[in-house]
Amino acid sequence: MSSTITPTAKPPRAKRRVGDVVFEGLSRSAALVILAALAGVAIFLTAEGLPGLTAEPHALGGKDNFVLYVWPLVFGTLLAAVIALLVATPLAIGMALVISHYAPRRLAGVLGYVIDLLAAVPSVVYGLWGIGFLGVFVKDFYVWLADNLGFIPLFAGPATTGRTILTASLVLALMVIPIVTAISREIFTQTPALHQEAALALGATRWEMIRLTVFPFARSGMVSAVMLGLGRALGETMAVAMVLSASGVITFNLISATNPSTIAANIALKFPEASGASVNALIASGLVLFVITFAVNFAARAVVARSQNRSTR
Repeated sequence: MSSTITPTAKPPRAKRRVGDVVFEGLSRSAALVILAALAGVAIFLTAEGLPGLTAEPHALGGKDNFVLYVWPLVFGTLLAAVIALLVATPLAIGMALVISHYAPRRLAGVLGYVIDLLAAVPSVVYGLWGIGFLGVFVKDFYVWLADNLGFIPLFAGPATTGRTILTASLVLALMVIPIVTAISREIFTQTPALHQEAALALGATRWEMIRLTVFPFARSGMVSAVMLGLGRALGETMAVAMVLSASGVITFNLISATNPSTIAANIALKFPEASGASVNALIASGLVLFVITFAVNFAARAVVARSQNRSTR
């Protein structure tokens, strides 16, 4: 007597609500709009910037070719951004640790609000502060550096003004600190409480607990925060243009009146008076900045993915 096996019926598919369909459509549309806008920017920069790659020397500020024209700008952009990150990263991470693990709850809330307010200050205000206060305040310090540490190429001087690449980098560092601090603070507070309590129960000090539990958990988030701050420093325009007395050279002397410029500041200062092929050359330099920013973001994604893979093993 043979027995027949009846196939099991598939469970009925859940009926989707109208709200779910609308929300999914809006989400997909938002993603497509962002991708379309990004593609539009890339197409515009490429189409308008290609003629600038073969522009004549008169459109390139007297440079023989576009590489000689853009390389000092790339150098200044990277130099200012790296110095800003070297100054801002330890301060921002330290502030995030104070807010999340050291300060009393009321004080931590106040500090968090102040950091968030710093992120909302316009870049023009930072530029005015850099010209009116910081540039004047650090001038005597630059003179001391040139007199006592002038044998180091970074401080060779002569220090005759406070509007230097180092001052611009310090202004950028102040603008980067709120971003890195806010993201790091949120990551630190998400560290599992059981891990922290276990480390303390085993006799670890608070710093040892942070080093053994918080930092490993937040490594990828800290990298993302720093890279996001780097993106802000690379693309900043007005503050650098207002503070920096640029002459378009390549130098590691941080306190001299002869300073490299940045791509964004150069575009902001020269675009109103540019015409013809000069406009194409400026747009081509913007394309270079676009590529650099993309490369930094991709590198950050790779570092974050590698950190996450290590943590899951």
